[in-house]
Amino acid sequence: MLEKIVAKTKERLIEAKSKKSLDELKEEASKLEISEDFPFKEALKDPEIAIIAEVKRASPSKGLIAEDFDYIEIAKDYEQAGASAISVLTEPYFFQGSNDFLREISENVLIPLLRKDFTIDEYMICEAKLLGASAILLIVSILDDDQLKEYLDLAHNLGLSAIVETHDVTEIETAMNAGTGIIGVNNRNLADFTVDIENSINLRGLVSEDIIFISESGIKTAEDVTRLKENNVDAVLIGETLMKSDDKKSMIFELKNG
Repeated sequence: MLEKIVAKTKERLIEAKSKKSLDELKEEASKLEISEDFPFKEALKDPEIAIIAEVKRASPSKGLIAEDFDYIEIAKDYEQAGASAISVLTEPYFFQGSNDFLREISENVLIPLLRKDFTIDEYMICEAKLLGASAILLIVSILDDDQLKEYLDLAHNLGLSAIVETHDVTEIETAMNAGTGIIGVNNRNLADFTVDIENSINLRGLVSEDIIFISESGIKTAEDVTRLKENNVDAVLIGETLMKSDDKKSMIFELKNG
């Protein structure tokens, strides 16, 4: 599945570059205000545990998750409920996302936004900046070491944070060698889509305390959040559980407070 998503992403890039070149995009991005405060990373320094609430319509493993999808109202609910940041899916084929979702949400909330897409080119980093993101996602398994370092540098030069997503010990080492300040551990096995939050707990001890550590996928209950907090996880990224909830504000409160 990962290979299919990357292949489609490459197709999207070809189309996007035919309309606007990388040089043009870089010039536009460089004209925007570039903060040295890195608001996304700062937002995750919650003394308890930070919640990154995800705006997601569908997923490859679950299909359509949210039929009623008022993404702006969902984002506003997340902000009002005390989410530290919001993740916005922009990948259109497998997650039914859109760049428009990110752009419009950025115009309606104040908390930092993560552009959740499979970043495979510097074009997408400049694009994220222009869409209003404060952070991007870099997945170790689809990037080589040079790309990872190059994309981290470009993101930081544009004032963007970057979650470097990992799945195992080797990828954790790669992420730290690249100099990331934020590591995400995906609890989903991308081969068979099984999920186990113990993956984050098992890998936490490999990451130094000065790096923000995020647990992603499979977090469903306040008990899950408490267990991760007890194991020094700094933040959790929660999508499906929130998207399926009829009362997203109450769900965030419950997840944060038990």
